[in-house]
Amino acid sequence: MELVLPPKKKKSGWKTVKNWGIFLFLTVMYIWTFTGIDIDWGRAFDRMVNNFQRVIPKLFNPEWTSLGKVWTAMVETLYIAFAGSLMAAIIAIPLGFLAAQNMTKSKVLTTFGKWILSGIRAFPDLILAILFVVAVGPNPFAGVLAIAIGSTGMLGKLYSEVLESIDMNIVEAMEASGANKVQILFHGVIPQIIPEFLSYAIYRFEIDVRASTILGIVGAGGIGTLIQFAQMNRNWEEMGLILLVIIVVVTIIDFLSASIRKRIV
Repeated sequence: MELVLPPKKKKSGWKTVKNWGIFLFLTVMYIWTFTGIDIDWGRAFDRMVNNFQRVIPKLFNPEWTSLGKVWTAMVETLYIAFAGSLMAAIIAIPLGFLAAQNMTKSKVLTTFGKWILSGIRAFPDLILAILFVVAVGPNPFAGVLAIAIGSTGMLGKLYSEVLESIDMNIVEAMEASGANKVQILFHGVIPQIIPEFLSYAIYRFEIDVRASTILGIVGAGGIGTLIQFAQMNRNWEEMGLILLVIIVVVTIIDFLSASIRKRIV
């Protein structure tokens, strides 16, 4: 029996023109970008070669005598990330409910909630850290506040999406059987959202550990302070040790977090 293949669809001329138009547009944008920032490629290449010869070998020769203070700063960084992530996970819950259409049943409230979360996400963690350093002083508490506010925007958005995807048939069945709002919340909604809420909170903690490592550059505590001092003093051996500690700790946290999130979900 002879197999008859369906005829291949011919690409329309308009689609080909559109694809070429997109390609040319992106090419022009790349060229305009690199010419607009005025890069001295020769000087950049010379500096890169010089730094590779002078700095890189020192980075691979860590200053182990500084391990104690580097580890103390790393632990402080983990404290900042954990406290900030925990605060964000709690604050984001009411904002997530506010931004979920099926929870508020009000387009005005949902839009207001989404605007709040979008406004929060507009500020990078480093900018928030600078603002809180000015407000509460150069200490780890400024870093905690920066992480908490910065993470709230992302978690609130994810929480609202989880809430909007729950099975509303369960909620409607409980309403039909005479359950009140509190009973529906604790027995119809929360059991559906807890696993994903916890998973997203843990995932955000992973991100916050990385973010916390640089907040010390602006005085918000953590290992970023040591990074700044090592860079200012050109102590590349200590910088190598700092980077090694960060890589090891972040890798372990990523592995543990992925394992925990897999079990939860």
